[in-house]
Parts: sequence; structure tokens; C-alpha cells
Amino acid sequence: MTYAIRVNGRPFEDEPRAGQCLRTYLRERGWFGVKKGCDAGDCGACTVHVDGEPVHSCIYPAVRAEGRAVTTVEGLADADGELHPVQRKFLDAQGFQCGFCTAGYLMTTAALDEEQLGDLPRAFKGNICRCTGYRAIEDAVRGVRHTEDPGAGQAVGRNPGAPAGPLVVTGTARYTFDVDVPGLLHMKLLRSPHPHARIVSIDTAAALRVPGVHLVLTHHDAPERLYSTARHEHPTEDPDDTRLLDDTVRYVGQRVAAVVADSEGAAEEGCRRIEVVYEQLPYVVDPEEAMAPGAPVIHDKGPESRIVRPENNVVGEVHGEIGSVEEGFAAADVVYEETFRTQRVQHASLETHGAVAWYEEGEDGTERLTVRSSTQTPFLTRRALCALFDLELKQVRVLAGRVGGGFGGKQEMIVEDIVALAVMRLRRPVKLEYTRPEQFYGATTRHPFAIRVRAGARADGTLTALQLRVVSNTGAYGNHGPAVMFHSVGESMAVYRAPHKKVDAFSVYTNSVPAGAFRGYGLGQVVFAVESVMDELARRTGVDPLVFRERNIIGPGEPMLSPGGEEEDLEIASYGLDQCLQVVRDAIRRYGDGSADEVPEGWLVGQGTGMSMIATGPPGGHFADATVQLLQDGTYDVAVGTAEFGNGTTTVHQQITAGALSTTVDRIVIRQSDTDVVRHDTGAFGSAGTVVAGKAVLRAADGLAVRILDFAAGHVGAAPGDCRLTVDAVEYAGRAISLKELFQAARAAGRELSADGHWGGSPRSVAFNAQWFRIAVDPGTGEIRILRSVHAADAGKVMNPMQCRGQVEGGVAQALGATLFENVRLDERGEVTTAAFRRYRLPQYADVPRTEVHFMETSDAIGPLGAKSMSESPFNPVAPAFANALRDATGLRFTELPLTRDRVWLALDEASRNPQMR
Repeated sequence: MTYAIRVNGRPFEDEPRAGQCLRTYLRERGWFGVKKGCDAGDCGACTVHVDGEPVHSCIYPAVRAEGRAVTTVEGLADADGELHPVQRKFLDAQGFQCGFCTAGYLMTTAALDEEQLGDLPRAFKGNICRCTGYRAIEDAVRGVRHTEDPGAGQAVGRNPGAPAGPLVVTGTARYTFDVDVPGLLHMKLLRSPHPHARIVSIDTAAALRVPGVHLVLTHHDAPERLYSTARHEHPTEDPDDTRLLDDTVRYVGQRVAAVVADSEGAAEEGCRRIEVVYEQLPYVVDPEEAMAPGAPVIHDKGPESRIVRPENNVVGEVHGEIGSVEEGFAAADVVYEETFRTQRVQHASLETHGAVAWYEEGEDGTERLTVRSSTQTPFLTRRALCALFDLELKQVRVLAGRVGGGFGGKQEMIVEDIVALAVMRLRRPVKLEYTRPEQFYGATTRHPFAIRVRAGARADGTLTALQLRVVSNTGAYGNHGPAVMFHSVGESMAVYRAPHKKVDAFSVYTNSVPAGAFRGYGLGQVVFAVESVMDELARRTGVDPLVFRERNIIGPGEPMLSPGGEEEDLEIASYGLDQCLQVVRDAIRRYGDGSADEVPEGWLVGQGTGMSMIATGPPGGHFADATVQLLQDGTYDVAVGTAEFGNGTTTVHQQITAGALSTTVDRIVIRQSDTDVVRHDTGAFGSAGTVVAGKAVLRAADGLAVRILDFAAGHVGAAPGDCRLTVDAVEYAGRAISLKELFQAARAAGRELSADGHWGGSPRSVAFNAQWFRIAVDPGTGEIRILRSVHAADAGKVMNPMQCRGQVEGGVAQALGATLFENVRLDERGEVTTAAFRRYRLPQYADVPRTEVHFMETSDAIGPLGAKSMSESPFNPVAPAFANALRDATGLRFTELPLTRDRVWLALDEASRNPQMR
């Protein structure tokens, strides 16, 4: 009997492989709108309809679809291409950011009946979004329109939709693996079962005998050169402690070998047949123990690796003092000291790490390596590959499709190196796509921190001294470790003007999964501690917490002093912190009495505030180059390197260009994230997409406007001052010449109407945020309900309020996950025990309240058109605001994240038996 299935109205008779799921069956036949997010039915990104019923196709056997009609997101629109009403709603509301989860939400929503639409928390239990914070998704379902079509030159400050919106809602946006590469081979990795061991021998003979296996790579095949997986403009910021495949493994999950085969199944079987003999070595998973004398040395490397004290497992440290903290404490009426701890958090971007690479013929006829990767840093990854394999830049091309979430996790070279090595050996295309468990034990996490804070204040609430001792656990490798540690004690201390400050901070190796860049880059961890202490000092001095902060925060024009070292290019180019705190004061006035809240009898109610400051870009230079040119049809082309992963930079770059050239966003095409077609860009990290790449785009667009007007004036014999750009022409003296005509005239004259722009990321300004919560706590169970959530954001001139609000909401939602339940747990050997979404709880629709977002009225003197960054900063004040609200409700100071229900209940239960705890 012939297998038969209809997909989006088309018949297929290809019989599925034994055990094949419907998702892979569909993707192999070109239906790339069906996404891979978890392989376990947890995230919903693979949702399709089978005979009209939504199913998670990753756990639905393809054989069960025999004789059935399957609809994917590509089949929602009608035969004439008219969007399904749900697709139109998501487009109008821009109910997405990176868009990787959107197809699943569309398919789930399209199948909801009226009763289910009335209970969205239950309806969306099977779908996860990591980017939006869910408000935009709810608005899309309810038919709320947010996008608009601004007039010529009026795009800045308005809400045009994302250029890729139609592609996202139709499932035709192409992410990393949404391409058909002929002759593709598949890679799987063998990983270490030991936290610390030396490989004595490794036998690959049995693996090579597996049918379909083409290659097995071990440390014998790897370059000897050491490097860092972290990607920064200046590679010396990170320690060179990593080898592509090493003969020493330093954590459970480290890659030991790679198998390349015709299929993933054959590659997995090859991994199982590799025989490895290990000499197990002593290991250490606690950073304090790792620094102690006699601890196992994790990296016995020389000074060329830039490890500060390898004998003590200290990869980086900072020590400094302003004034004398002991004098400051002596002058204080109140001194408070406490240790705070933050946990590992997974980025949990729905598109996992992965790359596919192949050889192609370059313009000069020579072969070159092409790598398509889910990366935030195409140019830096190309540079790293060239350094690793002794290649010239022209021999390597790195490009990113649309990236399915990043949050800093893809500011790494985790997969591209091993894939490139395989391609160079085989001269065949090779693909490596991480599974969801591999994301937990084979990628990176947020750094766990221990922060000892000692602070003193006078009775009137004036700070006298602030001292920090910070220990950051960087895991087995130091990628981003020193930089995260340094940044964590920068703005968190500089925002307060205590006359005496001291810091001692350490980034420490342990035999555990490496940490890396994560939204906030260390500030979130230390701000949790510092803001909790400020709240406690306010209580102990009897000063209102808002007044206490206002009394001690820096003001406009004041120096930002941190004992870790002053950053000379950092300045307050606009100031909105006072406005942020006023938003909180207004929220307390409106909601503080709780009259509108429904609180069960016996529950405890409290409110709390947290605030933060962050630099609007990384130190040491963050470079972007852009080119804007007039095209033959009178439209414009913008070439800029930054990647798009839901950060909204593509839309902002369109808006900036449209404003400078007095046109509309639909007449501007953006080319990006491809080292072949755009010039250098450091990368989409450090919130640099608007303030760095955007400034380069602005300079290029302004330059092109001048060139067009100058050329037009010369061509028609008018004065340049009499010429004016419009949507599709240059007007002068009551007449007009079309841009198409100008293009032809310029070509005839041997000229190209284009202009370049560059920005080096320095000087830098600062952005401010404040968060306020009102919560209720059930003392009998530890359950917490968020009654109100208000966020104030000083983003300077807000380029796209709809998108910026989405960044804030998404940041708050992600931070709430880290505050309340997200925790990458390790056992005593450092092995990850939460390597699945159902073991690692992510915020879902029902968990996230609507956050009331307010933007401050400021305009930055440095950022493009007055804009400041706002991708990372909303995350940072959330945890302390919540902890402060919990303190207000319960009388207990919680010092360790996450604030899980059981942890809260246990503390309340103990306090009920020991009243002195309060």
C-alpha cells in the first residue's frame, strides 16, 4: 500500500523513515515554516494542523499522518495569497520579535474556538515565546493594531512594521537551517562524561565502520592554537584557553569528538562506537574552593593565554578603592552587610546554536569556505575562523539568515569552528544543529554570582560607603568571564555617589558548563544585590526608598566613579533617571493603596522598586560601517552588517534612512549580516544595533542626501539650496526631476550616487531604567501574584515606540523568569540536570503580567537623532524590585535567586517559628 499524505493541498507519497516525526518529514520536503525548538513537544514552534487539529509535529509520528491533510503556516493563506485573518492580525499588531515561535502561535490561534479564545493562558500552555513578553501576542489575537504607515520623512518616532513581517507570518522568513543544501552531511558530537579528565587514548575504528559515516574528528585533527569562543572587537579582552578539540576535558558535556555522516542517526551511532580511555583528574565546582590553596588547577597555561592567576583558577580580577571605606563606615549611623547569590540562567533562544558550511567558488574563481550560522557576530566569527585555520579573509564568508533569538548567547563561536574543520577535510557541505539538551550542557549560561555588599549611611539617608566583594563563576572556560566581571561592578556602583567605595571582584574557573554573555552582561546580578541593600538601608534609616535613592544617585554632568576603574569615554549625554523615579512615585500614588486589586483574604501585600544604569555600548570601540545608495528604480539600498534576531534594528535602520532621505520605509531595502555584501560590523550585541550601527546608517544616509542634491543641482542648473528631496524626486523652482532620471544621469556621467558612514562606538552615553512591582503572597503556600508591574525607561529619542516597548516587555518577562524560577541546576560533579524545557521552567503566557511601560522625555547628545539603547537594560532592575516588594510584604530579606515558591514558603514558615528573623 502506498503512503499518501496531503500537505497544504499537495499530495506526497514519500514514505517516512522508521520512527521519523512529522516535523522532520515536512522540513525535508521544503516546509521550513515548521520550526525545531525543543524535540519534546514543549515549545510549540513546530505546531501544524492534522485534519484541522493542532499538533506538535516534533512528537507526532509521520506515519500517523497517512491519509490525512496536513496544514503548515505556509498553507494558512488562501490560493490567491490572501493572508489568513490570524496572519493579518499578527502582522498588524507585530505580535513577534525574532519570529521563530510565530508560526506555532499562528497555527495554535487559528484553531481556537470562541471558548478557548476566552482563556488564552490555557490555550497557549503548549507555546513558548522567549522574546515578546506575550503582550504583543495577546494584542495580535485580540485584533489590536500597532503598526502604521508614516508619511515621507516622518518614520522616526513612529511605528512602521518590521520589514520581514510578511515573511514571518507566512513562514517564508529564512532562519539558519531553512535552506536546501545539496549533498548535505550531518555532524554529531561525542561529549565528556567526566568533569575533569585527560584523554589517554581514543579509538575511532568502529565508528568509521558504521554505514554512512564519512569522518571522525578528534583532538589529533584539531589545530594546536588556543582561542576564545567569545567574540569581541578586540580578541585580547578574552583569555585564549580553548582548543577546538582538546585532549583534556574540563566539564561534563565538553565535546570530545565529532562524527560526520549521511544522516543524524548514523552520526549518533558513530558517536556511540567511539572508544575513549580517560584518566580522571581532580575537579572543583565551587568558585570559592577553586581559589583556595591546593585546589585542582583547571588551566595550566602560560601568560600568552592572558589568565591572571591560573594557579588559583582566577581568570580575571579587579581591585580598587576610592577614598577609604573604613572611614566611611566609621562615619555611618547604619551599616548593613549581606551576601547575595544569583543562579545560572539559560538564554533559551528557541533557535538552537548551529551552522551549515560548504565550499563555493568565489569571484576570482577560487574556492572559499562559506558558513551560514545562527550568530550575532558574522564578521568577528569570520576573523576568528581565519585566525584559527590560517586563512585570508577573502577565503571565508560568514552569513546569518534571520536569527531565532540570541540574548548574548550567540556572541560566541561555539559550532562554526568544528563545522568548518569538517568541511575543509571532506570538501562536502556539513551541518551541525544543537539539540535542546545540548543548549543546556554544550552552549553557555549566565554567570552565577556571589556578591558580598557592605554599605553605610547617615541617619538622614546619605550614603557614606559602599563596598563589594564579587565572585563570578565563569565555568570551565573564560569566554566573557573577565569582561562580565568588570562590567558588573561598573555602572552598578557608579550610579551612586558614595564618597568611599571599594571593590574586589574575581572571575573564577570551575569544572562546570561555561558561562558567557547574557542580557545585562553582569549588571543584573550585581544590581540585584546593590538595590536590595539600598532598600534595606532606607528601611533602617527610616527614609522613604525613593527619597533615599534620589538623595544618593548621580545627577547630570556628575562623574561616574567606580573603584574598578573609570571609563574615559563614558558620559551622561542625556539624563532621565529623575523622570524614571517620578514614574514610580506616580505608580505608587495610583496603585499603592491596592484599592483596585483583588487580593485573597490573609495574603500579604507589598511593593518595591529597583533602578539601574547601563552604558549604551561596550567599551573599547564597537565599530559599524554602512553604505546607502540610490538604485535604478529610484529606491534605496542600505548595506549594514548588524544581525536581526528580534532586536528590531532592521526597522530602525529603515526609519533612519527614510527620515534622512525624505522618503517612506517601503522604498528602502536592507542588506545585512553577510560578510560578502556589507562592510565591517562588530556585531549585534551590547545594545549596539541602534546607537552604533544606526549612527553609521544615519551618517551614510545624510551623506547620500547631500550628494543627490548636489548632483541634481548641477544636472538641472539650480542652486543646491533650492533643491529638495521628496519621495521619488528632487524638486527645484517649481519643477521636479525623478530619482530614476537622476540615477541614469549619474550613470552616464560615470558617477554612483552612494555614501558611506562609519561609527566607532565612542564616546558612549548611559541609559536608565526603573521597575516597580506590587505583589501579593500567600503565607500558607508561598505563592506570589503580581498585582502591578510598571517600568520606566530612559531610551532617549524612541525611534519606534512599538518595538521599543516590546524590548522592554520582553526584558521584564525574561528577568521575571530569572527572578522566580529559571535555574540551570548542576549535580555535585557539575553535570547539568535540567537539560529540557520541562525541567527548566520558562515564563509562559500565564506567568507574565502586563507591564505598564513609560518612556522618558530625553534626547541624547551622542546617539543617532537622540536615541539610546534599550535591549539589555530593562532586565537589570526587575529582580531587586521584586525582592524589595517581597521584603515589604513579608518582612524578610531574600538574598538568593530564584525566589521560588518553596523557598518563600520555607522562609515564612521558619519566621513564624522564629519571629527574630523579621
